[in-house]
Amino acid sequence: YLQNCHVYTTWMPRLEALVAETATTAPHPDYRLWLTTMPSPAFPVPVLQTSLKLTREPPKGLRANMLDTLSNAIDEQRWLECA
Repeated sequence: YLQNCHVYTTWMPRLEALVAETATTAPHPDYRLWLTTMPSPAFPVPVLQTSLKLTREPPKGLRANMLDTLSNAIDEQRWLECA
């Protein structure tokens, strides 16, 4: 799980290479790569093109955001459905 990828602009070419390598090989069936980012021109387009994208507006305020993050853990059934 990689959070705030938009902050690591110098690492984006390496992320693009890793995703391209994973796309050409057969990863383990349980392999998942979760990324979070804000819209950024530095984020590699090929990573976006090969990804399942989810968008979500966070609740306003730090307390509400933390409560939401901690209360919305992904259960095993939802995890398996993402395959």
